[in-house]
Amino acid sequence: MYDYFLGGTTNFPADRESAGKAMAVFPQVLVAARANRQFMHRSVRHLSQLGMRQFLDVGTGIPTSPNLHEIAQATAPDARVVYTDNDPIVLTHAHALLRSRPEGRTAYSHGDARDPEALLNSPEVRETLDLGRPVALSLIALLHFIPGEHTAHGVVEYFKEALPSGSTLTISHVTPDFDPGGLARALAAYEAAGTPVQARTHEEFTRFFDGWELLDPGITVTHRWRPDPEHDLSQVTDVEAACYGAVARKP
Repeated sequence: MYDYFLGGTTNFPADRESAGKAMAVFPQVLVAARANRQFMHRSVRHLSQLGMRQFLDVGTGIPTSPNLHEIAQATAPDARVVYTDNDPIVLTHAHALLRSRPEGRTAYSHGDARDPEALLNSPEVRETLDLGRPVALSLIALLHFIPGEHTAHGVVEYFKEALPSGSTLTISHVTPDFDPGGLARALAAYEAAGTPVQARTHEEFTRFFDGWELLDPGITVTHRWRPDPEHDLSQVTDVEAACYGAVARKP
């Protein structure tokens, strides 16, 4: 569904049917998906400019270009990127994620975000990233697919504890704060398609970053996070974006 919302080509009739139902009750979901993707682009570019050279993208999803490594390596050709997902369809299309610049490297690990210990110990992660050096961890549009406060926050806390000082954490997450009724109807469409989703409030989202230092501009709606001329989102409203985004650094 996300690939369809982004205008990608790797989606199937069942995806398009479910996406249509979500759009019927929450038309802004198309804008929300694209604002979220552009948030990923801007945050990765910003971290690359700040000197981050190792990226771990958990919950990658079906590749829709430009992908994270394309953004990172445009600024830092020597950047190393590991993608992870538990969807076998993503594994089928992982070749699109492995087209690294020769100076850098990309890898794909088939794993589940709900088992962060196994994920961090996978051969692909261990052989591509130096976990003794700062890592930019991306959890983009992922945690709302992990229901339950204990589970989602537990996953994040494990990563935060395991990564070294100087690492960064980037999260985007759907929220009910701007249109609770419309969002509830959209999430019901996901539920009907067999995908449970849990939206979280500003307070619940903020807890993911406890103990880490938020980068400017802090926690905001995705389209308001360091906007740039490449992404003209001036006409997007908070209701349409429907997601919080933030980046933080480990002290």
